[in-house]
Amino acid sequence: MKNFEISVLDLAPVKQDKTIHDTFQDSLSLANHTENLDYKRFWLAEHHNMESIASSATSVLIGFIANGTKKIRVGSGGIMLPNHSSLVIAEQFGTLESLFPGRIDLGLGRAPGTDGLTAQALGRNPAIINQQFPRQILELQKYFSKENRDALVRAIPGEGLDIPLYILGSSTDSAFLAAELGLPYAFAGHFAPEQMEMAFNIYRQNFEPSTYLDQPYIIACVNGIAAETSEEAHKMSTTLFQAFINIVRNDRKPFAPPVDDMDDIWSPMEKSMVLQKLKYTFVGDHSEIEEKLKSFQEKYNVDELMINSHIYDHQKRLESYEIIRKAKDSIFKAQ
Repeated sequence: MKNFEISVLDLAPVKQDKTIHDTFQDSLSLANHTENLDYKRFWLAEHHNMESIASSATSVLIGFIANGTKKIRVGSGGIMLPNHSSLVIAEQFGTLESLFPGRIDLGLGRAPGTDGLTAQALGRNPAIINQQFPRQILELQKYFSKENRDALVRAIPGEGLDIPLYILGSSTDSAFLAAELGLPYAFAGHFAPEQMEMAFNIYRQNFEPSTYLDQPYIIACVNGIAAETSEEAHKMSTTLFQAFINIVRNDRKPFAPPVDDMDDIWSPMEKSMVLQKLKYTFVGDHSEIEEKLKSFQEKYNVDELMINSHIYDHQKRLESYEIIRKAKDSIFKAQ
């Protein structure tokens, strides 16, 4: 079992009785806190048409977080590339990298990050997505290259900058693409665990070294909810469970405070569905989190674990990331 980095995925969750301004301030507070705990990176994810998530203008929010921090890498987990022009994304992230040199990541996904009707409003054409996404990645690489200076269309800022690209996936499709392009691969195990093991195997077996990466690099995203006691952590996790129930019911309202008993809220079928989707949700006190992180790493041997944490109380959320940091470090202290 190799050592691994830990990082943060933040969806800018909107809570009941809080404003979106409050949400953004909480995100910055979390970024400052996890930077001080030596988390490697802080990623924000593009979602649309959801009252519970405020990270739709992802590039703008990345700039806000990067401006309020000093050393932690800040990026997208991810930008849903077919929602955008490749040139515009190159210019936006070229601007970010110029403002915050050596700290910007560009994670790229092909999903819409929303429902079908909103995907249409974003101008997506589902008939060409599978061809469009790889082509757009190559366009980005071209716009960022020094060689593009003689082209008729250039990304200014962006051209000649070293902005790492990451391919995101929630199924096996992008594992093949990341391997073919020789790019790092991040998997959304926090909501789509079913094909994660297969995706990792595909990526490792098919990886082609590139000018960007000489060997596979895997990031696994999971949910993490830690507290001083196991009982407290499990109660805090009910905010996450309620959020998923709301998605199942197509009622994507702001995040709710924890409850004493989820059986008052979900049906047996809904419970089974949610627990399957949240298979990689590590809930518990320090010792439980340490054991769950260790078991996960023994099985998957990833390079980096990215933690998503939907906890209603902001101070408890900060404490959760601190406990997870200590639990991870405890695994390797004896080595």
